Amino acid sequence: MFSRKIQVEYEHEGQRKPCELKWLDSFSMRNFTNDAVFDDTLPISDGLIEAGTRVPTEQLRAAMEDWFHRKSYIGKQDRLKLTEI
Repeated sequence: MFSRKIQVEYEHEGQRKPCELKWLDSFSMRNFTNDAVFDDTLPISDGLIEAGTRVPTEQLRAAMEDWFHRKSYIGKQDRLKLTEI
């Protein structure tokens, strides 16, 4: 089911940093989007998640970025970068 590995980083002041595991856990464990497609995500370490094939990367990025901004994990100017590896 989790056949893809996705690197999750945020850009802060021109530098990319991995998102913390606790942030990724917070996103994955809370179904705030009411969208079952995100049920197919599993955080495995800082900056790395596994995801199923039906998870749309751009939609995931936008939802995570919104969640991280609302939780103040990242600054309002910071942006997420998701890269399938």
